[in-house]
Amino acid sequence: MKIAVVILNWNGKSLLETFLPSVVSHSPNATIYVADNASTDDSLRFIRDHFPSVKIIENKVNGGYAKGYNDALKFVDEPLLCLLNSDVEVTKNWLSPILETFEAEPETVIIQPKILDYNNKSHFEYAGAAGGFIDKYGYPYCRGRVFNSIEKDSNQYDTSTSIFWASGACFFIRKNVFHSLNGFDESFFAHMEEIDLCWRAYNLNYQTKYVGESTVYHLGGATLNAQNPKKTYLNFRNSLFCLTKNASGNLFSLIFTRLVLDGFAAIKFLIELKPKHILAILKAHFSFYSALNTLLKQRKHSKQRKNYYSHSSVVWLYYIQRKRLFKDF
Repeated sequence: MKIAVVILNWNGKSLLETFLPSVVSHSPNATIYVADNASTDDSLRFIRDHFPSVKIIENKVNGGYAKGYNDALKFVDEPLLCLLNSDVEVTKNWLSPILETFEAEPETVIIQPKILDYNNKSHFEYAGAAGGFIDKYGYPYCRGRVFNSIEKDSNQYDTSTSIFWASGACFFIRKNVFHSLNGFDESFFAHMEEIDLCWRAYNLNYQTKYVGESTVYHLGGATLNAQNPKKTYLNFRNSLFCLTKNASGNLFSLIFTRLVLDGFAAIKFLIELKPKHILAILKAHFSFYSALNTLLKQRKHSKQRKNYYSHSSVVWLYYIQRKRLFKDF
């Protein structure tokens, strides 16, 4: 099966210098693209000079992760897509287990490999770890990472298994399914748009899977690190977007409870003397309210919704019961 590895870039020459060589070296049977989000640095010149085999797609604007990929993937012909962050180092034969799974399992349409920390390779990486899940109130967590508790990789998650969402850092999907779902929701801009896409796929009975035989190393935070209030804003806002669009059950009850929990998060930032993050949460909520009519229309349009969570509240398990490991949930 033919596969395209598509790397989204925005002013990331230094990241391409560090990480693109591993992708080119270890992906001999893939077509590699760099989708450029209107960069103003020397990214494209660097690619043309040093990696002429890499195909370049030039987007007209920087539409973030969601619009950037939606625009670029219109020009990709391969039936399988790997959406790869520009700060990911891949390993030898990383594609083989993924391709084998797609061929053997037609019902599997989205896949994530094992994602380890580029700077601490014995541990999982925050953005995806060993596959994602979500609780009743829209808070995401992973096998190998719950909130800020990150596990050491002791081969405990090597077995392939079904998951709820796959990380956008290294996101495999069948192209026909991506387009049938109308791609990413561009209102997200960045962060959690892959969860929204996986949720929409889940509600239509598509399967998302973690394949632990494939490993990549993610730097993380190359665009927005955890200390940036904009990341807090996008995560809180987009999580509310996901919940409103896709969750089954009593929406009013879910959103009310979620607003209360977000209030506790704001108190936590107050204790930590992080006023900009408190303002980011408030801004996220105001943005959510202004988008509510649109979100409700999207919810009404996608009538099929399934039970989506294994645990009612990961916040309760983590902060009250003090459980830190996925296996203890």
